[in-house]
Amino acid sequence: MKVVTIENIVKRFKMEVLVGHHELHRQLKKTKVRRPGLEFMDKFDFIATEHVQILGKNEINYLHTLTDEECKLRIANIVQYDPPCIVITSNQEEPLGLRQYCMEEHIPVLRTPDSTSEMSAKLDAFVTKEMAPEIAVHGVCVNVSGIGILLRGKSGVGKSETAHTLIGRGHRLIADDIVVLKKLSPQTLLGTHDEKNKEFLALRSIGLLNVVRLYGRAAFQEESRIALDIELTEWQDNALNNELELDTKFKTYMDVPIPHIQIQLQPGRDVAGLIEAAANNWYLKQQGYSAVEEFMKRLEPEFND
Repeated sequence: MKVVTIENIVKRFKMEVLVGHHELHRQLKKTKVRRPGLEFMDKFDFIATEHVQILGKNEINYLHTLTDEECKLRIANIVQYDPPCIVITSNQEEPLGLRQYCMEEHIPVLRTPDSTSEMSAKLDAFVTKEMAPEIAVHGVCVNVSGIGILLRGKSGVGKSETAHTLIGRGHRLIADDIVVLKKLSPQTLLGTHDEKNKEFLALRSIGLLNVVRLYGRAAFQEESRIALDIELTEWQDNALNNELELDTKFKTYMDVPIPHIQIQLQPGRDVAGLIEAAANNWYLKQQGYSAVEEFMKRLEPEFND
């Protein structure tokens, strides 16, 4: 898991630092931000600690109605929850006493023109992705018609060449050779690059290509949720290659199950076309349609005769 500091979010969202310029090295330990409610009143053991605290219009207006001593008391109650920083939204004026108290407690106070809802959503998404458990796998990640696909297979099997063909058909590269997988939730796996291989695609006999320089921005995407795991394998003559898969197979990464299919390679096979078909078929299944189920229903009258 990567370390996220206050400095990271200041730079990412271009925030103004009101207090704590020398405390930006502080680390975030929780992925969700909080708007103080009961935190203003007292210290409660059932409320989680170490969350970024956001002061929106409602909170600031409330603090402005208090006397200096009451305001400091409410702010002191928030500090008990050990927030790594306090964020003031909508470019509001800071409450009296907030600056001094946070200076004494070494808590950075940041300000942003974004609204509370906008800033909360941005911060939650950014910190969740940055702090997510991650692993690196050998393969290629592509986005086919909006569907994230992880291509795997032995070295030299043709993963990068297949990705290049898919790019030519209007799809997008996410990462080549090394794919970083991030676990955002028990059901969500995000595929991205490792920064070093960003925009690059390595093709045997050709060399290294920058797909953005060659084919434009539409050829590349920073990240994509992984919906399918496709393994490219060598052709096996004795294998049953036209079986009807009634039960979906899965490949698990960090305890997240991803639907898995295997595509056997043979000279002349349109592998890119098969991957497009697999992506579209997956999409139809998400809409509740299964070609196999419909086919089996059509056979039922014959079985009943």
